[in-house]
Amino acid sequence: MARVGQFQRWLGSTVMVGRTYLPGDDWHEIEGPHGMLLPWARWKAADPRRLLVINVPMMAPNEAWVPVPVLGSVLRGGASGAFSGHYRTLARRLVSLDAGDAVIVLGWEMNGESYGGRCAPDPVAWKAYWRRIVATMRAVHGARFRFDFAPTRGRDAIPWTECYPGDDVVDIIGSDSYDQPSGKSFDDFVDEPYGLRAQAEFAAAHGKPLSFPEWGLFRNSDNPEYIQGMHDWIMSHDVVYQSISDYCPHGVWSCGANPRSSAAYRELFGGVTAPPPTSRAPYAPTGPAVPATPATTPSPSPARPVWTGPPATRRALSTASSGAPPRPATSRVRSASSAIVAATS
Repeated sequence: MARVGQFQRWLGSTVMVGRTYLPGDDWHEIEGPHGMLLPWARWKAADPRRLLVINVPMMAPNEAWVPVPVLGSVLRGGASGAFSGHYRTLARRLVSLDAGDAVIVLGWEMNGESYGGRCAPDPVAWKAYWRRIVATMRAVHGARFRFDFAPTRGRDAIPWTECYPGDDVVDIIGSDSYDQPSGKSFDDFVDEPYGLRAQAEFAAAHGKPLSFPEWGLFRNSDNPEYIQGMHDWIMSHDVVYQSISDYCPHGVWSCGANPRSSAAYRELFGGVTAPPPTSRAPYAPTGPAVPATPATTPSPSPARPVWTGPPATRRALSTASSGAPPRPATSRVRSASSAIVAATS
């Protein structure tokens, strides 16, 4: 939490979005440790315009390899309600802390192979499980959560469209988008199968805004062109929030290995101060709690960012910091440590 103010001073922009990861070593942690949720809830309560985003695992342990047949069986158990009590507890805790309007990034990067809650072993069961969790959390009195469906950019282990659980249980279409593989340009990331253009077109077809819960440098070293490309893409699309992963090799603030990208980031995303708070209407979720059943899946150069409204409607710009080291593979696995996310508008 202390790093939020430090980052804000470095960037010269108002911090408006906070994002953290719930640890996923066991189910008790997925219920939301009070000592972890309370500081973020207090941070959010200090300014009603602030947006709290929480990455929530769908499996415990979340970062241990589970054989495909076993995981498929566990996913089917989740779809039948075996783990619903844990998510009900999490929802009640968040509501009790006046954080019942948080954005929940549920089962992130489900199209890859890094996490226990991955989709590929049984997409039908995975979608039913997602629906079960959303129905459970929405049913808690006072809950106004938004749910962010956030695969990795590209195809990965399975096309992420095959994991989409339905418009009635998804509020935001996210993408974790890193500068990889090596030797590729930003245009390649836009045009690749299941890439940035596909995300934007899919979201538009389903009437959803976008997010970038994780993005950053990776396989192409200090690459300010990627920073520029992401800035322009974010500013020309309906993006609720975005978070740059700010530890090496991805980052631009705490990682000194990327000085050119750091300068580009400060130039493009810095120097924006939010005006005084104004009243904000409560957010209405996409739809009511629904049964946990599978659903059939049916620019010019932008100007400097300006404040255009509360987090539910504006293009929020943010950056994330985490002390978690990257996994030595094409995916990034998060440790139990929380991430800091600062938004400028």
